[in-house]
Amino acid sequence: MRQIYELVACRIKVDLQPGIIRVYSDAELWRFLNGNVNERFNLLAQTIKSNYKNLFHKDLIISDDSLIVEILVHVYCDYVGLKFNSVIKIKPLNNFVKKLLVRAEIVDCGEKEKDSNRWVWDFLARFKPIFVKMLPKNLNNTNLKMY
Repeated sequence: MRQIYELVACRIKVDLQPGIIRVYSDAELWRFLNGNVNERFNLLAQTIKSNYKNLFHKDLIISDDSLIVEILVHVYCDYVGLKFNSVIKIKPLNNFVKKLLVRAEIVDCGEKEKDSNRWVWDFLARFKPIFVKMLPKNLNNTNLKMY
């Protein structure tokens, strides 16, 4: 079920289904992340989880930090891939990176029963402050993500 969250004058696209959410790493999400990234990610996670509970009448069994780190790493990989392709012009490499970008642009986050790599994000959640610091400031100003 497609949801559009109006957060800080940005339209964040998220699909919800039982046990799974999908967040789209698009220009609106990048624009949303301008500012205090930690606060913005917390707001996004809380909004998703609250809406999930309202729709399905149960909690999404993913910790906030695990959810945030998974989204953050996908956004960062999206950024790195787009930056790479804007600087390096070797067609076979660019085509390979484009395939990776397709996977980075849709962040599939599932509960343990539906997401076999949930344990990875749960483990990495303890390093959230490091990942937050790694994310470039003002992603949207890079003009790498136009869609």
